Amino acid sequence: MSANTAKPAKAESRSSMPLTGHLKELRNRLVICVVPFVLLTVVFIPMADRLVAILTDMGAEYGYRYVYLAPQELMVEYLRIAVVGAVICCVPLILFQVWSFAQPGLEASERRMFGFSMVFGLICFCLGILFAYKITLPFMLRFLIGLSNPVISAAISIEKYIGFLLTVFLIFGIVFEMPLLSVVLTNLGLVRPEWLKKVRKPAIVLIFLIAAIITPPDIFSQIMVAIPMMLLYEVSIFLSVLFYRKRKDAEQQEEKKTTEP
Repeated sequence: MSANTAKPAKAESRSSMPLTGHLKELRNRLVICVVPFVLLTVVFIPMADRLVAILTDMGAEYGYRYVYLAPQELMVEYLRIAVVGAVICCVPLILFQVWSFAQPGLEASERRMFGFSMVFGLICFCLGILFAYKITLPFMLRFLIGLSNPVISAAISIEKYIGFLLTVFLIFGIVFEMPLLSVVLTNLGLVRPEWLKKVRKPAIVLIFLIAAIITPPDIFSQIMVAIPMMLLYEVSIFLSVLFYRKRKDAEQQEEKKTTEP
């Protein structure tokens, strides 16, 4: 019996931790994240030129030629790529520390939802970056370089080029979080599958509008972006149906427990 009462006592002690204890734990977890980030940044700096070459080769296939306009510009871009690489490598550690910090104050169902959201969100974000790298960016780069002519030629600043690529990666990483957003909102009771189905047609119009904004004025590129976004919307509806049913079943079980004598 003593072993069974030890676990609730431990959970209660962690949940009743004073504010200073939470701040100390938060500080320790920040240190755990910052130290590997700094070390990885130092490790990535010697490899930054190769990582930049991978990004510039994508545009070089279509005739891009790069320049830097300030003496320190190329060095700053190497440092920026090293920092981005370190952040990417630290994301699993950061998510684990966030989970470890938050989970003592969550119920069992909330822990499962929180863990699912972090893992599924990371997968969706990576898929968005992969889609941008393999499909969207080649179309965009080819179209944009095609705007040059014998009078006006392209001399692309390496800073602007890498900034453009990182912005596109970020946009598509966020766009691919659409299924996760539907799951979270459904689980919170803010969205129902019927609502998503009812606004499907306006959503398709909005998707094509977004695709027209974030891609060049090329109908083929817009379609190549809009089709995956429509598929993501359908996946969002499917996941919303699953989690809505699960939530309703849980609510019915709770009602049965409260009505039983």
